[in-house]
Amino acid sequence: MKRLLGTKKLLKIYIDTDDKYDGTPLWEVILKEAKASGLSGATVYKSISGMGIHSEFKSYKVIALSQSLPLIIEMIDAEEKIHAFMERLDAVMEEGLVTLSDVEVIQYKHKGQN
Repeated sequence: MKRLLGTKKLLKIYIDTDDKYDGTPLWEVILKEAKASGLSGATVYKSISGMGIHSEFKSYKVIALSQSLPLIIEMIDAEEKIHAFMERLDAVMEEGLVTLSDVEVIQYKHKGQN
């Protein structure tokens, strides 16, 4: 069964695996802030390659002990909740890229679920 939920906001945050906030990986801080903001969810994607904000090429290397790789964090929720969260994001994020776009959300559920 599917149900159209309508237009929501998609927030994408582009950072690196080595970005930190007060010594904690930034992606962890962002997820905790998203939860504290009451967002419905967030997903972190780790890339194998990319070019960062300073045009540095970053790529996965098997022999490297420590690597800086691109991360993308995605969140979808109501516009008001996303905008409120972005104020919290400003406090913890020094550098990176953030995009915001409209998406049509269709929710799939198993029969018997509300």
